[in-house]
Amino acid sequence: MLTQNLGYPRIGGHRQLKKACEQFWSGKIDLTALNSVADMIKEQNWQAQLEAGIDLIPCNDFSFYDQVLDTSMLLGAIPERYSPLLSANSAYNKIELYFAMARGYQKNGLDITAMEMTKWLDTNYHYIVPEFVADQTFKISDDNVFNAYSDARQILGESAKPVLIGPVSYLLLGKEKEAGFDRVDLIHKLIPVYIDIINRLKKQGATWVQLDEPCLVLDLSQKEKDAFIYAYKKIADQTGGIHILLATYFDALLDNTELAVSLPVEALHIDLVRAPEQLEEVLALAPDSLSISLGIVDGRNVWKNDYQKSLLLINKAVEKLGKERVIIAPSCSLLHSPIDLALETAIDPEIKNWMAFAKQKLSEVSELTRIAEGNTTLLKANIEAIASRKSSKKVHKPAVKARVDTITDADATRNSPFRVRQRLHHERFNLPAFPTTTIGSFPQTDDIRQLRAKFKKGALTNEQYETAIEKATTDVIRWQEEIGLDVLVHGEFERNDMVEYFGEQLDGFLFTANGWVQSYGSRCVKPPVIFGDISRSNDMTVRWTSFAAKQTTKPMKGMLTGPVTILQWSFVRDDQPRETTAAQIAFAIRDEVLALEKAGIGIIQIDEAAIREGLPLRKAKHTQYLNWAVKAFRITAGGVQDKTQIHTHMCYSEFNNIIEHIAAMDADVITIETSRSQMELLQAFAHFEYPNEIGPGVYDIHSPRVPATEEIASLLKKAAGLLPARNLWVNPDCGLKTRKWPETKAALENMVAAARQIRQEISVEAVL
Repeated sequence: MLTQNLGYPRIGGHRQLKKACEQFWSGKIDLTALNSVADMIKEQNWQAQLEAGIDLIPCNDFSFYDQVLDTSMLLGAIPERYSPLLSANSAYNKIELYFAMARGYQKNGLDITAMEMTKWLDTNYHYIVPEFVADQTFKISDDNVFNAYSDARQILGESAKPVLIGPVSYLLLGKEKEAGFDRVDLIHKLIPVYIDIINRLKKQGATWVQLDEPCLVLDLSQKEKDAFIYAYKKIADQTGGIHILLATYFDALLDNTELAVSLPVEALHIDLVRAPEQLEEVLALAPDSLSISLGIVDGRNVWKNDYQKSLLLINKAVEKLGKERVIIAPSCSLLHSPIDLALETAIDPEIKNWMAFAKQKLSEVSELTRIAEGNTTLLKANIEAIASRKSSKKVHKPAVKARVDTITDADATRNSPFRVRQRLHHERFNLPAFPTTTIGSFPQTDDIRQLRAKFKKGALTNEQYETAIEKATTDVIRWQEEIGLDVLVHGEFERNDMVEYFGEQLDGFLFTANGWVQSYGSRCVKPPVIFGDISRSNDMTVRWTSFAAKQTTKPMKGMLTGPVTILQWSFVRDDQPRETTAAQIAFAIRDEVLALEKAGIGIIQIDEAAIREGLPLRKAKHTQYLNWAVKAFRITAGGVQDKTQIHTHMCYSEFNNIIEHIAAMDADVITIETSRSQMELLQAFAHFEYPNEIGPGVYDIHSPRVPATEEIASLLKKAAGLLPARNLWVNPDCGLKTRKWPETKAALENMVAAARQIRQEISVEAVL
């Protein structure tokens, strides 16, 4: 049996890539230094996989920002607005263009918006959405894939396996930027370029090429299925002599199984962590020419593989196909996993024995192959670790389970309908039309990060630390008052991360020192690990929110993270339903909401940035998920009085097919990202006649560019043309934690000015 890996984390064990990119953007290092860091990470990654005994090792899985953006660069799919940056062809100009597409460009007399960004299927990783026009052309426009293979081959030899986003998924994950055509029709223009790329790799000596087609696990139209047939027949006909490994992941093939196994490729990868049940049908339909790659090691979680369960799948495949046609692999790219558990020295040894990070998962792939060939010693140790977790009292808390078991409808229901609550809110807060606010966090400067780090290391007393945080909080409140924001936030200077901060204060969580994963670009997060039943022992946010509220006469928002977002952005238990874990978190957050209300906080934001992200990839599973996800949110807010205003926030998401469930959350105010899409996402809310209040994001916080007042005002006019003006709020797309202060101040000042301008131009009918 062969072993393979689909992709490896690219940030470096200590986030070297993040630091290098940010230094490059700020002009502190040059392109040579940036490339030097990239080369070091790639070589370390290849060596780790080589030492683990992996037979087929990915190359071209490294990226400075995002692999989909890399594909757009490779294929020359550069939107027209970036043409001023295409004038020169030097390496520096290319990287400047690349980062402009990801982050926007605002210098040298140019002001160019970034490309749209959204979630990679159902993960918290973000990709840059390809943009297509009717007369779109493609051509090989970048050599990175070829250079990566050449470098990898020097270290890996024939084990080096180039990885590309598959042609059909590349089109399906993009977006038409003008009416009158279907991006799927571009497959006829695209495939000749893919053929040229593959043939060029073949000339370099490549024997395998991995094409990632995650869209094969989605609901596909017949036209989209036909595109797969056309694409892979053409590739097979014109790239003879090289093996194509087609990779699917994150769900089952289901009704696409017959299509997938019939495509003329040498190997098909399937995700047997998410969907072990699909193996039976795949084996039954697989032709004699097809090898099957079994994705049995979880690429998206941190728990040790249960070898006994995996061996059942391996043995079933070997029995049907023979060893020579079975490949052992992780379920998906290890991009979504932390890098090395060996770097963690402070985790409870008992719990650590239940865990595996990317490097350890490579070993699991190799060990499973050896066990399948008779090594019982490795199996025994694994059985003992799995049994220890199942019986541990650290995991199971009867009182927490009992609370979830007794959930009632009353736990998830506000006292009065929205219109009644809305009148009470207008009377209580007396806000102007188009009220302005922010999503919660303000820039986390080096001074603030160092302050927290010193306190954590014991270099500051509690009094010294709190005095410094109080000053930062007071200063940001005074600044918000000065520029005229209507609803203030305390800035969250005491918080490291919107999930980690809460997880640190909840029972059932543990934290890592170096368990970083990439969210987008240089943004890395360190997800908490949910290992046991969850409960809240003490107040988590009341101290700082109450302090902030006393510094101003304006309304102060309490800021919390919702249960589904905490669930999605943590490494979650795999030994109970996600629904159960979400309900446990929901009750813990509910207790904090009630504590804030008791402390006099009248506006409480419960962020559910990830609720759309958790949506199953297949429509047939949507309703079941949305029912429990919405119920979890409603539990958090179900106990408050009508006069308390509940906000929520959602990140980059398409809402069209879940809008009724968003409405069922019954948040008084929802804030969403809409600036990159030019308010396009509001169409769903308008068509549905969304009844509650909404804050469409009016500037993109993932880009350093500062939008002008007129630009923001124009977006607000679009919003007011779609939804009742009386229900509109004015706010950025998301929190401002990752931005710098100069751009933040300039952008928010323009945002407030735009709101004032719009109040003069648009009449807002009174709320009855």
